[in-house]
Amino acid sequence: DAGEDELVAEVAAKASAVKAFERKRPSRKPFPEHLPRERVVIAAPTSCACCGSVKLSKLGEDITETLEVIPRQWKVIQTVREKFTCRECEKITQPPAPFHVTPRGFAGPNLLAMILFEKFAQHQPLNRQSERYAREGVDLSLSTLADQVGACATALKPIHSLIEAHVLAAERLHGDDTIVPILAKGKTDTGRIWTYVRDDRPFGGLSPPAALYYASRDRRQEHPERHLKSFTGILQADAYGGYNPLFKVNRDPNPLRQALCWAHSRRKFFVLADIAANAKRGKNAAPISPMALEAVKRIDALFDIEREINGLAAEQRLERRQMESRPLVDDLQAWLQTERSKL
Repeated sequence: DAGEDELVAEVAAKASAVKAFERKRPSRKPFPEHLPRERVVIAAPTSCACCGSVKLSKLGEDITETLEVIPRQWKVIQTVREKFTCRECEKITQPPAPFHVTPRGFAGPNLLAMILFEKFAQHQPLNRQSERYAREGVDLSLSTLADQVGACATALKPIHSLIEAHVLAAERLHGDDTIVPILAKGKTDTGRIWTYVRDDRPFGGLSPPAALYYASRDRRQEHPERHLKSFTGILQADAYGGYNPLFKVNRDPNPLRQALCWAHSRRKFFVLADIAANAKRGKNAAPISPMALEAVKRIDALFDIEREINGLAAEQRLERRQMESRPLVDDLQAWLQTERSKL
């Protein structure tokens, strides 16, 4: 009953050693070694401040480090192409124009990389970038920046296609999605970033790992169906219903093989059994669930086995799983069914 569960939870909490919180004195980490150092030496006194003697001998020195930044500098690169005319045939010759990433472009590769990084990595909208550049004396309108981003996306499309082909050629993929705010007219939409990862290193594979990303304004199931239209291997993902059509028998060309995720199965149990987090909550902490604590321990035992066999050949991993993991999973299933019957 509930009383027995609370008693078991209390015993489990007392048996788990949680280190008490200790306030540490603030200490600043040293600055990275790769940063260049500029040495500024303050002129030493020429005479003793006490007696006026000029017989001074150096004992040592103290160094105070101050972190500084060099402000961003803009510049215009003038590429001069001289024209020459032939005195014999009067034909004019001139070197070709310099290469630009975007057609008829004016922005250098470093500037384009900065704009893309600010937008997609720092989530800095183009209108704010335009305002900041204007304060630095450079007029780059919102429409101009948008044109450059679009042109860069077109220029980078072949690279994305190569990554896409490499990832979708794998035997197995890990799929997931996460929310991302997307600007809309007068509001902010909750969009999605869909990620498909190919990484065979834990399975002894030699193919280079890669991640494939897609973006959408919603989470409709049509998106994973379109992304994985040509994929026919194993898909490991959470229990999101949008993946279900990919596993249907009548899927063209072939149904995907579903591999569920132990980490997602463990997550809810871990929230109810997190003793360390409860200790920080103090009196407001919810009681530890003994059932959840036991479930986490059983699943963690499977994780321990997976860490040991990480990188082994498929046959070796299968043998170890059949010998060590399968009995644990069978026991876990029986235990879960028994506990469920008590609820």
